[in-house]
Amino acid sequence: MIRLVAKEDAEQLFLLNKAFNGPQETSLEEVKKSLTGNQQEIVVVAEADGRIVGFICVQIKQSFCYSDPSAEITEVFVLKKHRRKKLASQMISFAEAYCAQYVSIHSITLLTGKENFQAQALYHSLGYRKEEEQLLSKYL
Repeated sequence: MIRLVAKEDAEQLFLLNKAFNGPQETSLEEVKKSLTGNQQEIVVVAEADGRIVGFICVQIKQSFCYSDPSAEITEVFVLKKHRRKKLASQMISFAEAYCAQYVSIHSITLLTGKENFQAQALYHSLGYRKEEEQLLSKYL
C-alpha cells in the first residue's frame, strides 16, 4: 500500500533512514518532530505485510520570485528485499498526484548520483529528463 506518512510511523521511518543514511544522521525524536512540524515536507511510504518498507521525501519550496511553489524529491529508499516491485515508482507517482492536487505545483525536480544508473533508468521511465544545470555545494 502506498500512502502519506502518519506520526505513528516515526519509529519505522527512523530505522529505515538508519539503513539508508547511516546511524548518525538523525534521532528518533528528530524524526517525530519533523513528522508533526515540518510543513514543507511531504513523506510518502510504501507498506508491505504491515511494515513500512520504503519512503520518499518531497520538499516544497516557495520563493517570492515565482507565483507557484516548486517541489524536489530529496530522498527515495526501498529496502533491498522489496526492490524491483515498482514501489519506488508507485510512491513517486503518488507524490506527484498529491502535490499537483493539494500543493498546486507544476513540476518536480530530483537529484541522483551520476553513477546510479538503476535509479536514473527508473526516473527516466517516469518522465524525468536530465537538465543542463550544474549542482554546486559548499559544506559549512
